[in-house]
Amino acid sequence: MLAPTLTNLDISQAQVLALPTEQLTGQVNLFKEISKEFGISIDAEIKKSEHGGKVGEISELAVSSKKYPKLEKIFFVGIGKATAADFAKAGAAIGRKVRGSEKVLLSACASGSTGQQRHLISAGLANYSWHLKTGAAAKVKVPTLGVVGISAKDLASAKTILSSVWLARDLIHTPANMKSPQWMAKQAKSTLSRSEIEIKVHAGADLAKFGGLRAVGNSSPKRPPVMIELFYNKNKRKVPHVVLVGKGIMFDTGGVSLKRPYDTMVAMKSDMAGAAAIIGTMKAIAALGLNVRVTGLLMCAENLLSATSQRPSDVITHYGGTTVEVRNTDAEGRLVLADGLAYANAKLKPDYLLDIATLTGSATLGLGRQHGAMYTRDQKLAKQLQEIGEKSGDRVWHMPLVDDYIPSLASPIADFNHLGDKPHVSGGSITAALFLEHFAGDSRWVHLDIAGTARSEVDAGENVKGGTGFGVRLLVEWISSL
Repeated sequence: MLAPTLTNLDISQAQVLALPTEQLTGQVNLFKEISKEFGISIDAEIKKSEHGGKVGEISELAVSSKKYPKLEKIFFVGIGKATAADFAKAGAAIGRKVRGSEKVLLSACASGSTGQQRHLISAGLANYSWHLKTGAAAKVKVPTLGVVGISAKDLASAKTILSSVWLARDLIHTPANMKSPQWMAKQAKSTLSRSEIEIKVHAGADLAKFGGLRAVGNSSPKRPPVMIELFYNKNKRKVPHVVLVGKGIMFDTGGVSLKRPYDTMVAMKSDMAGAAAIIGTMKAIAALGLNVRVTGLLMCAENLLSATSQRPSDVITHYGGTTVEVRNTDAEGRLVLADGLAYANAKLKPDYLLDIATLTGSATLGLGRQHGAMYTRDQKLAKQLQEIGEKSGDRVWHMPLVDDYIPSLASPIADFNHLGDKPHVSGGSITAALFLEHFAGDSRWVHLDIAGTARSEVDAGENVKGGTGFGVRLLVEWISSL
């Protein structure tokens, strides 16, 4: 009913063209077989194509053969300079070409294992769909995809990453009337319970010290806040402890500081994309059997307008005792994250502490929707994450933590205000990061503001309109490199 499943998206190679297995060892043998059978020159056809190698542009050649009756067309896709990113764009293009059909697509991609995986994952992401239609309209046709010459290990890894991003997308696309903090806990349990992941749900009295999470989530008494703690440890050797903290606002009206214009609320079911990315990441690292130690903290709540909503001017006490003056209830994400960061720093002894959140619209002003905003004072770690982002497809850009902006967080009645709204400062994404930094303590901390990348406003490339699952590929690649 939701995304195409991996059963439907069977990436087995041998069935695709009915070629003998020994002929599926690489691009060259496939090209020779096709050229011989159809009496064509692949090189000549490529030269005749109109796109001239422009990335993602497609030319097609109709063919027929009694020997290979399933083979109807050959697509020639521009790959530019043949980088991994180019192969990913080409994969998305051909994935979209067969989207909504049950066609079989075999791709001859010889860019090495990284390029092949990106190519295959991008083709699969471009085929994602989610709806709640009924009757005949509910049927989703999906193609069969394959890449010639990919190893069994890389194939399995690609399947795992793809299904994990799809999981994050499914969670994001689910309408807010169907999901709540309690629903999120059930999804985590149903998705991860068969893995080696321990799951604990903190609720009610367990959250007594979590002033930020309660201040936001108490606006929805019938669907109260929870913190979902996920723990994975396949520790055959001493490994660093990674703690991931995700914003999980199931729906964000802005609270008393109601969002304007009001139509901006329509997309706010995606305000839990950070938490969704962590569930997808945990699913992937367990399925891949990575020898790592990872804890995920999902800070889940609804930010509604009700008689129990927090008010501008309220003062709340976060986990660990820091007091904060609330200036705008629509800046709720940093309040729930602050509790998660403080809890992690006090209780979990992280070697790496990373939070991921759809935090500020300001993050999109300079970076658009193609890069997530990354904040950290650890230059080496920033470089590593930026390089992995380029490799995986979840791109991030290192942003400055400007110390001159810290005074804007001062409050006359509390330790901090949470908004940093001095007119001469601006820089809303930066001041939000500076606020969160206080709660990270001395950890090797990274903040990812994915407000621009977590949701696509158009149906194009790898993404459909809506949740993208941004962060899963980046986090899995990074954690596997530690």
